[in-house]
Order: sequence, then structure tokens, then C-alpha cells
Amino acid sequence: MIQGFKDFIMKGNVLDLAVAVIIGAAFGKIVNALVEAVLMPLIAAAVGSPNFDSFAVLTVNGNDVKFGVLITAIVNFLLIAAAVYFAIVMPMNKMVEARNRRLGIDPAEEEVAADVAVLTEIRDLLAERRGGPTSGTTAL
Repeated sequence: MIQGFKDFIMKGNVLDLAVAVIIGAAFGKIVNALVEAVLMPLIAAAVGSPNFDSFAVLTVNGNDVKFGVLITAIVNFLLIAAAVYFAIVMPMNKMVEARNRRLGIDPAEEEVAADVAVLTEIRDLLAERRGGPTSGTTAL
């Protein structure tokens, strides 16, 4: 029983998942700090309020329908997405492109997965035996 637990814990995907959760939590704090301390004050300077919670309130039968809360959530989402894209994704893509140029790797040459390559070989060998076409799909 202990050996089974040890095997489970030592699997690569369990450890990778644990690291991803920890890094994700730490990175979330960075993104929230960027949005709350940098981007939202800039919006507040431009618009006059850092959130839109009191904007577009509609009262129906004594209940407040607050469209502004939804607008604030959408703005926050877009700011977080933009922060992640411009601070992480775009620079990482530039680094990968620079590395590929330095190593002479052409991104246009797609690498075929091993299982797809094996299946393609099998298909071609079967087609050769039958005397049929060796590329494309064949009717079953």
C-alpha cells in the first residue's frame, strides 16, 4: 500500500501539477498587483472612478440590478488578460523566435507527432500491399 502511494506521488504529472498550482498562485499575486496598483489607478485618472459598480443601476420592483458590477468585472478581466499577454506571452514568443533563429529552426516545418508518423507509415504500407494510393485517405 505504501509503495503504491509512493509511485503515485512520484509520477511526473502529479509533481508538475503541484508546481503549476504553486507558481500559478504566486503569479496571480503579481498580475493582481499590476492591475490594482498600476492599471486601475490609470483608469481612475482617465475616467474618474476605478470601478463602475455604481454605474447603470436599474431598480425593478425594489431590487437593484447593477450592470456596473458586470462592467467592472469585464474591465478587470480584459486588464488581466492584457497584462498577461503583454508582460508574459508576447515577450516569451519573442524569446522563442530569437532562439529559433539562432539555432536555425524553421517554425514552418511542423514536427509530426510520433504516433501520427507511425500511423502514416502503416497506412502507406497497407496501401502498397493493395496497390492503391499511398497518400490521402482511402475509403473503408
